[in-house]
Amino acid sequence: MTFPQAPIYIHSVGITCALGNDIQRVERALFAHAPESPLHISTHYSEFPVRLGQVADNLPAVDVPGEDSRNNRILAQALQPLRADIDALKSQFGAHRIGIILGSSTSGVAETEQVMRFDGERYSLPEAYDYRTQELYAPARFASRSLGLSGPCWTVSTACTSGSKALASAARLLRLGVCDAVVAGGVDSLCKMTVNGFASLSVTTDSQCNPFSVNRSGINIGEGAAVFILSRDPASVRLLGWGETSDAHHISSPEPEGRGAEGAMRAALQSAGLEANAIDYLNLHGTATRQNDEMEAKAVHRVFGSEIACGSTKSLTGHTLAAAGAIEAAFCWLGLQRNDGQLPPQLWDGQADPALPPLNGLARRAIDRPLRYAMSNSFAFGGNNLSLIMGRERSS
Repeated sequence: MTFPQAPIYIHSVGITCALGNDIQRVERALFAHAPESPLHISTHYSEFPVRLGQVADNLPAVDVPGEDSRNNRILAQALQPLRADIDALKSQFGAHRIGIILGSSTSGVAETEQVMRFDGERYSLPEAYDYRTQELYAPARFASRSLGLSGPCWTVSTACTSGSKALASAARLLRLGVCDAVVAGGVDSLCKMTVNGFASLSVTTDSQCNPFSVNRSGINIGEGAAVFILSRDPASVRLLGWGETSDAHHISSPEPEGRGAEGAMRAALQSAGLEANAIDYLNLHGTATRQNDEMEAKAVHRVFGSEIACGSTKSLTGHTLAAAGAIEAAFCWLGLQRNDGQLPPQLWDGQADPALPPLNGLARRAIDRPLRYAMSNSFAFGGNNLSLIMGRERSS
């Protein structure tokens, strides 16, 4: 049996990032009266100082042999509060009816970096090293084995849209009737490959990232995870729609006019059955690179005009790459639970770049009513674009 028009609901969220190791700490830090950025300068992953968003080190041990990596420990931390709900779903539907879809781009690469040695003639790895920890499939495989699930299981790796694409993929599984519940989200961990890779593009900075400011100086990289339980059973927040496009403009630079980004936002609105003026808050991709700021500002202005309440939360987490779409969707989910209209904050200097189309609602801290509809943007290398829309149910 398929459910082509079935509403898709978000039941539980687990998260860990630079703001905290659980949903309660993250919410307190996110909606604090005077939020502070936890990002700090480090040279651990590069020979020069960069500002990073790191997860606290008190992470749980990995309970599956052969799957130990920092990436999986971060994922295990995010999964911890969901285990009781997942066990209940296994009793209700059976382990084979619950899927796992996760986004990741690093997997266990950091462990390979730590153990690879060059003896002057060749690179070598210790015998105890297990290559499978750096396979892209590793996070989904670990989660499935750790949770005792046997439904569909895979990892999405589309760079910085991976976490949000996992949610859209989960919704499709539920509407196809393949699953009765899906655990979906994203996880990425810091490693030298990504930090130095972004540095090679001359986009990293040791300053706090400053999206859409005339004084921007670059991107902050981060790590973290957010995982969701989605099903067709009613809950207080609904995944209303999503839009996906691929403009294939360049391997690392976005299409300058933001046509792919605009297409993703418009497709998400159409999928949700909403007009642009229904969106109360837009979580921007907002990496604080000149090219991203320019194309996203143009696209948002064409779709929403200049007054939409919007902001980038990357100054609070760093850009968590494949986890970013999931973590920022979790921030929207938290906002939709509140009755005070408070919005996730953007920390910046308030000096808007005059070369960009005006976004007068940028960094707005609250609206005068409870948040009803929120959109979250994620844009990735290769021209991959995705926008999600979540909505607060009227009965909540």
